[in-house]
Parts: sequence; structure tokens; C-alpha cells
Amino acid sequence: VQDSVAPVTNASLLGSEGLASYFRSAVQVTLVAKDACGVQGTTLAVDDAAPLAYADPVQVGSEGSHRIVFHSTDLGGNVEADKVLKRAPMFTLDQLKPVARFTADPTALVVRADSPWKTYKDFMAAVKAKPGTITFGSSGNYGTMHVPMEQLKVATNSFMLHVPYTGAGPAVLALLGGQIDALSTGPSSVMQHVRAGKLRVLAHWGEGRLAALPEVPSFKELGVPISYSQWAGLFVPAATPEAVVTKLRQAAKAASEDARAKQALAAAGTSFQYQDAPEFERFVQADARSMAALVQRIGRLD
Repeated sequence: VQDSVAPVTNASLLGSEGLASYFRSAVQVTLVAKDACGVQGTTLAVDDAAPLAYADPVQVGSEGSHRIVFHSTDLGGNVEADKVLKRAPMFTLDQLKPVARFTADPTALVVRADSPWKTYKDFMAAVKAKPGTITFGSSGNYGTMHVPMEQLKVATNSFMLHVPYTGAGPAVLALLGGQIDALSTGPSSVMQHVRAGKLRVLAHWGEGRLAALPEVPSFKELGVPISYSQWAGLFVPAATPEAVVTKLRQAAKAASEDARAKQALAAAGTSFQYQDAPEFERFVQADARSMAALVQRIGRLD
């Protein structure tokens, strides 16, 4: 499916018109970005013997070469999934130091525009009428498209059939192609299809109304007490020198205030929700606790 507006990915956030320009010019940090979009659950190697996922080493001014990680919501879920599946953990949260959060987009409940469900009420009526017949896709077990739908199932005492795919892109294509009935994803992943009249958003997991989707109610507004967001932020290994962390914090803040970067995100249906290191650290710890509880509730999935 070819569209004129590409979804926001790690690479586009860090591209020449995004954050990387400030990692180069503001504090002399050189970054080579790798697109990890849709690779929910990608493992990290944080020892010196193996490269970190999502990014190559960066040169931080005169401070030398250091590794950084551009990671998202499934960070805490990965750790808990390792425990549930009784597999050796690839990393622990205490091996990473939060630097800055860039985005935190509430996920949205999306169906095809030609579906019979015009509202969330219509959709849930169908789910309750025939439990297990309505399907939802995701980017994989325990990922950021799976967990919010499990939240919805618990909150509404309902059952929908989960169909995991190998990434966000394949899941969206499956919805467009009629292979599944619904999914939960960040608005930026589907906004081009919504604008094209191919998909419909019924509700979202955020607070109030979203600027990109002002006509769409939140679940809390609909009386369903759930919330969830797909966030993206910058981390470094825990032992990274403080001087390096300080330079990266400066670069991240400068990037979040850049008009070009703001415009690029707005065109894709999202915006900066910047947090500096202290606030981001608290956010990560709270999110990890929430994700752990949700993964525990889901249980083992092979």
C-alpha cells in the first residue's frame, strides 16, 4: 500500500528533518539511525560485546563514542514477558538510563470504514453478541498493539480473538485487506488511511480529545476506565558518563523545540510530548510497573 504520508517511525523521527539535525548541530553529536518501526519486542544487548538495537554508536562532541538507544513503550513489557515465558532476559531496566521522552501517543481503536460499526457502541455490541468472532490484529504478543486490546477486553468483560502479526505494518495491511476486524495503534500509523476514507477511528486510550482526531471520544469519556500510550524516548547504558548524558539532554530538548520537527510530526498526526531526564525516569518506572501487571494478566502466550 503506497501512500503520500508515511507513518512516523524511529527513522523518520531521527531523520534529516527530525531529531538528528540537532544531534549534529546543537551539541556536535553524530547519529546514524536505524528504522525499527514495527519491530515490537526487539531485544537489546547492553554489554560492550554487542551493539544496541535501534542505533549505532554516536560521537558526542569531545566526549568520544557512546551508544544510545531509541526505544518505545514495550521496554517494560519485554522484561516482564521474559519472566512469564521463563526465558533468559536480554536486558533489565537498571542497565539503561533515561535521557528524554519525545512522544507519547494514545493508541486508537480502528476499524475499516466500510465496516458496520460507526461508533464504539456499535462495535462493542457486536463483540458482546458473538464472543470470539470479532478479531483484532497486533504487531505481536505483549506488544504495544496487543496490550491495550487486552485492557479493553478486561474492562468490558468481553472476548475478541487476537491475531498477532510480525509488525505494525503487516497488522495495518491485514485490517485494510479484511483479514481482521480491528486493531489498536497510534494514530500516526493509520492517519493517512483515515484521511483517505479507508479506516475509521472509534475511540482512543488517551485523555480528552486529540488534536488530530477531535471528533473521536476517549474510552474514559465513554465510561471505560482505561488508558495507554505508545511512547518513544532516548536512553543510554547506565554507566554512560554524566557529561555525555548532559549533551544528549541538550540535543533532545533543542530537537523538541524545532519548528521543522514539530511540523513533520504534526503532518503525520502526532506531536512532541517532551520530558527531560528526571521526569522521564519517573514516567518509565511507572510505565514499567503498569506494563508488568498487564503482561502478568495476559499470561503465557507461545
